[in-house]
Amino acid sequence: MTRTPLLIDTDPGVDDALAILMAHAHAEVVALTIAAGNVGLAHTVRNACTLVDLLSARTPVHAGCPLPLVRAPLEDAAFVHGQDGLGDVGFPEPASRPADETAALALIQLTRQRPGELTLVALAPLTNLALAVRLDPELPSRVRRLVVMGGAVTGHGNTGTVPAEFNVGFDPEAAHVVFEAFTHFTLVDWEATLRHAFDEDAFDGWVARGDERARFFDRIFAAARAYNRRSGRRGIIAADALAMAVAIDPAIVTRRASRHVAVELDGRLTRGATVVDWDGRLGRPANAEIVLEVDQARFAALVQRALGVPGA
Repeated sequence: MTRTPLLIDTDPGVDDALAILMAHAHAEVVALTIAAGNVGLAHTVRNACTLVDLLSARTPVHAGCPLPLVRAPLEDAAFVHGQDGLGDVGFPEPASRPADETAALALIQLTRQRPGELTLVALAPLTNLALAVRLDPELPSRVRRLVVMGGAVTGHGNTGTVPAEFNVGFDPEAAHVVFEAFTHFTLVDWEATLRHAFDEDAFDGWVARGDERARFFDRIFAAARAYNRRSGRRGIIAADALAMAVAIDPAIVTRRASRHVAVELDGRLTRGATVVDWDGRLGRPANAEIVLEVDQARFAALVQRALGVPGA
């Protein structure tokens, strides 16, 4: 079976780590381009290299921009993911090293080498992709499919600004650039990830039956899991994993809506919000296929196989 070639822009991050495990289990991973977001760039690059080592992969890792395009972010997500982004477990220095080419240039070069082939999976603030699009406005035409984990389509976000989701809220200008540049992309928003959380007992069973990947994920997930419990979030929330499942298996989507989506840049209370034209009032063409529901059993199977669960 042909493995889908994926180009992954990411900011590992605990849930990014699970998504990267999934990608290597089910697809061809062409490269990881790394953004600042969940934690600072030095940590996210190091974490990507740690994951490459865990998987004994040769996936190139390209470091990206350490800051948003315009404004400094209000905060990162170290309080969820740990100060190092991988639960503060204390992994040794990885043997893998990042490539010399920066993320934005790698996005341009790789899409030129394989035009029309690559699915681009954006799991981080969209800084790297926005820079690449500004340098090469033809880039969107060379991407087979763009899947974005970001936004909160009815305003139930997860940042201090209330309606904003973290990835878009971290760099709203970058999200604006990308949403304007791509005439069509798939959007997996924060609210969808809450609807598709896994049962905790079931997930613990997967981890217990899995291989070294499951043991690795169990260690790094402890801090985020404790935070979710303190915050009243129920179940195992795997935001980036859901987006990766949609990228790997597009047929997993059982309900979707095509709408125009824009990003609020100026609102005092709403900066970073994703604004969906649900009723077509603006008269602008739909640019986003918003994922509303997926086949949960198929999603679970993709995660289990990535954790090495026998028979999954």
